[in-house]
Amino acid sequence: MAGVDKVFRPGSVALIGATDREGSVGRDILENLLQGKEQRSIYPVNPKRDTVMGLQCYPSISKIPEHVDLAIVATPANTVPGVVKECADAGVEGVVVISAGFREIGEEGMKLEEAVKHVQSESDIRILGPNCLGFIRPDIGLNASFLKETPAPGQIAFVSQSGALGSAILNWAISTKIGFSLFVSLGSMLDIDYGDIIDYLGEDPATRSIIIYMESIGNAKKFMSAARGFARSKPIIVLKAGKYPAGAHAARSHTGALAGDFQVYEAAFKRVGVIRVDEISDLFNCASVLDSRFLPAGPRLAVVTNAGGPAVIASDAVMDYGGEIAKLSQESIHVLDDHLPRYWSHGNPIDILGDADVGRYEVAIRTALGDPDVDGLLVIYTPQGAAPAKDLAEMVVKVAAGRHKPLLTVLMGEDIVREARAACYAADIPTYSTPEDAVRTYMYMYRYQRNLDTLYQTPEELPVDLSPPKSHLKLLIQRMIKDGRTLLNQEDADKFLDAYGIPRVKGDLARSAEAALIVASNIGYPVVLKIMSPDIPHKTDINGVVAGVESGPQLKLEYEQLLSRVKEARPDAKIDGVYVQKMVEKIDYELILGSKKDHDFGSVILFGLGGISVEIFKDFSIGLPPLNQVLARRLMEETKVYRVLSKGMRNRPPADLKMLEEVMVRFSNMIIDFPEIADVDINPLAVSDGKLYALDARIILDPEALSKRGESYPHLAIVPYPTKWVTPWRLTDGTDVILRPVRPEDEPLELEFVRSLSDESSRARFFRIIKNLKHESLVRFSNIDYDREMAFIAETKEDGRRVEIGVGRLVLQQNRRRGEFAVVVADKYQDKGLGTKLVDMLINWAEEKGLESIYGIILPENRRMIQLSEKLGFRIETRPEEVFVELPLK
Repeated sequence: MAGVDKVFRPGSVALIGATDREGSVGRDILENLLQGKEQRSIYPVNPKRDTVMGLQCYPSISKIPEHVDLAIVATPANTVPGVVKECADAGVEGVVVISAGFREIGEEGMKLEEAVKHVQSESDIRILGPNCLGFIRPDIGLNASFLKETPAPGQIAFVSQSGALGSAILNWAISTKIGFSLFVSLGSMLDIDYGDIIDYLGEDPATRSIIIYMESIGNAKKFMSAARGFARSKPIIVLKAGKYPAGAHAARSHTGALAGDFQVYEAAFKRVGVIRVDEISDLFNCASVLDSRFLPAGPRLAVVTNAGGPAVIASDAVMDYGGEIAKLSQESIHVLDDHLPRYWSHGNPIDILGDADVGRYEVAIRTALGDPDVDGLLVIYTPQGAAPAKDLAEMVVKVAAGRHKPLLTVLMGEDIVREARAACYAADIPTYSTPEDAVRTYMYMYRYQRNLDTLYQTPEELPVDLSPPKSHLKLLIQRMIKDGRTLLNQEDADKFLDAYGIPRVKGDLARSAEAALIVASNIGYPVVLKIMSPDIPHKTDINGVVAGVESGPQLKLEYEQLLSRVKEARPDAKIDGVYVQKMVEKIDYELILGSKKDHDFGSVILFGLGGISVEIFKDFSIGLPPLNQVLARRLMEETKVYRVLSKGMRNRPPADLKMLEEVMVRFSNMIIDFPEIADVDINPLAVSDGKLYALDARIILDPEALSKRGESYPHLAIVPYPTKWVTPWRLTDGTDVILRPVRPEDEPLELEFVRSLSDESSRARFFRIIKNLKHESLVRFSNIDYDREMAFIAETKEDGRRVEIGVGRLVLQQNRRRGEFAVVVADKYQDKGLGTKLVDMLINWAEEKGLESIYGIILPENRRMIQLSEKLGFRIETRPEEVFVELPLK
């Protein structure tokens, strides 16, 4: 985040292209800047003028006598590269390029943009734009845009890729009295993008929620890392344009045909705790409630109403948006029977009738909030009966003060409920004018909580080899691509499945009828015959599969007829042979497990209902690798077929879900290890008597991936578990240990380790004695983003049990130039070289990340750590209550 703070909180601003010409962008921006002239220095720059609007005007940025933090550029596009170079030479930290005429106009503009990017890459300057509106920071009186209006200060940050739509939304929000901590128009995102903005706002105390209008994501890896880092503390709400593409491209795999761009965006947002909304108003509705501590534990909503019609509308909306109408407990029914008129609805929605007074509402509200089968409550009021809106609001505010569940209100009407709405707003009680808006917001709240739960849930340990032998597969891929082939036949695809432990049915490729007879005799009848051709993506389209072959004579006949049929249908197709496979006679369910490369997010994983009708039923879910046990289970749960897999159906047994989780994680690991894989289909992945078998697999290669082999996971939006850092080692006393990066599955080990520390060691690490940690804190230690921090743990065995005996942690600072480290070793393993080794590994990791230095803060009484730091060359600075140590790496 170097320089970004100076962009958005500058002490001095220069406007290059300043003018006093009426109607010009340069004048509009200068007028806006001058509104905050008491808080910062403003310098107009224009070589053709001596003064502008009463201010001295400078011929260039280099002639300004004081340091400039931020330069705003509003000059013709062809001058921008030179102007930005002058700014960089003058030591300006940030530039906002308002000018248009770059990539949006074609090749000529792209060359100009590349020239600006070249200047930026050779300096520390940060650039917002080009082709943007600029930004507004109401809390510091800074309008660095050409927009005429400045919103009031607030706690919502609004980030827009589109200038025009961003301006329109901002105008609408201002008219409804919504305040902002920041409005920023990103434009072409040449440098500063979503990831940078989220990183900045995540640390900004003035910002409570972040709303984004997005057209394209830019650097997906940066976005995913930043969003994941702040999703729990700062809700991020996205309105993504482009839900329905104008046209679909022909796909070579079922996964490619099913997993469209928008579905991939949705999966990516879920993965990092971001909530996607459908309407502009939802952006602000969600921003006002998602930071609440009252997020729903589930989708079960109760409704209290004094009118039947709105309650029916609310119930329909609950079902439409994927929620549940809560079923009241018998105890709640009895309480309501005792206090409500005999004609109340006797269920949910709780219709307390049109003549309800405030007391009747209060009984119903308290009862619903206390019901263990209710996750949230919606209170609907229509202006009728004996309950004045203002009195009702006062009661709701009083009851809500002691709640632990979300409570939303719908106050229908306008002037008659205006004062009541204001009272609810003041008490942070979400209030709406229609049931549909309220229900939709509640379901966003639930999805947000569910996304966070997935993000931070501790996965179970699975018996999966994280580093299976794969060099022979890399060589196979090289040979295939060298020969100009990108589609692996099933014989070669089987080698990948076998290497990663994905169960399959026995089979082999035969290039003659005699060879097919030998294969069949080895694996046993009945068998299936499948044509193998790189030119035929889907065999069933040309009747290229024969099932139920039960004897040698039948096989020979079917073999010849199959070849003849295929050659007649596709005379131009190259035939590799016929794959002979043991037939699974009883298939309970057919699934699909696949992967494709998305343009923005790289490799994604698809799971769902498979078979030849996969593209008709379209029952699937999408996730991003790497998967673990929790993420694999969530992928299953998001499909309709999951209910059948988990419970069985019509004498069909349920699937072995643990085995399915394991297969999905193994498959994910395969995708991680091979950026050369463009598409994969395992279809069908058959379930037979609960067990899983891959019946058919096709792998399509990406020749361009070979040119990116030096890059670290170029095909992934999320950095996977870094297996290369897993290292066997030995303490000075001969104890064997494994040094490795921490994993989410290590939460139990981390807790046991923290509890095992002596008071002295605990205080040395945490600056206070800690003997127990809640799940939320343990997740922070074990479920890390390997792109932003590293934690190496030392693991050994005691009495056959795996135990953690030390950990070294390094967290990158926002500017990614420095990192803070900490190390702690279990008491009985101290003074055996482990601390030194952990620090050494952290130094190696920091050097690989390109850090300039690492530093640590140590208690003065922690002499061991101070001496270790001295031994390793750290600079030692003794302060009043701490010792600061830093090691330069460059």
